[in-house]
Amino acid sequence: MTNETRNPHAPANGAHANTPDPSAPPAPETHATEYGPQGVTPEPAPQGGAPGAVNEPSPVQALEAQVADLKDQVLRAYAEMENVRKRGERERQDTQKYAVSKFARDVLSVADNLERAIAAAPPTESADPVLKGLFEGVTVTERALVGILERHGVTRIDALGAQFDPHQHQAVMEQPDPTLPSGTIVRVFEAGYMIGDRVLRPASVVVAKGIPKAPRPAHPQDAAATDAMPSDAGNDNPANGGSSEPSAGA
Repeated sequence: MTNETRNPHAPANGAHANTPDPSAPPAPETHATEYGPQGVTPEPAPQGGAPGAVNEPSPVQALEAQVADLKDQVLRAYAEMENVRKRGERERQDTQKYAVSKFARDVLSVADNLERAIAAAPPTESADPVLKGLFEGVTVTERALVGILERHGVTRIDALGAQFDPHQHQAVMEQPDPTLPSGTIVRVFEAGYMIGDRVLRPASVVVAKGIPKAPRPAHPQDAAATDAMPSDAGNDNPANGGSSEPSAGA
């Protein structure tokens, strides 16, 4: 019989041999490695998702697209503001230029009456001094009115002797005149006026109906074909008096 000294801290054999010692430090955790059928560790799946799938844009690409979109919106807004500014400037200039259109159109009747009075007055050589002074006063008044209108951009249309223009003239009748080309204005019933580059009132005129327009010259090839045609062409036709084919009974 041997005398053995038993360590009180040693694990006992038997039923209590596997009981963990509470005072001992915890053992490191171990992870079991799974192996495939042939003992090879499988590779992790790719982070991009399934093969063939479209990758989502990165944050940098998303920010660049957002910056491009905002830049396009800023440029469009700037272009729209520039168009509004130019349109407002053009409207301001048009308003300043054509603001007197309505007033000038009403004043034209006064200028017409003064012009008719001057045209209906007798010759100043045979008139008495009073009538002569009245005539000169009306003439000066008419000239002053025309000058005031010109200072505000209203000018008279010089229609007499010009070619008829439907944008500036209004034909009230035609007058036969073989010495003038057709469309020449030979008389002005009512003077026309322009304000700026717009027609304030068209001129009422009489148009000559004279020399017609020259016919369009024939094409040189057509003239050559006409000259090359024989002079006796068509004489074989019985209708033209030419000889016809003999009949079967001749």
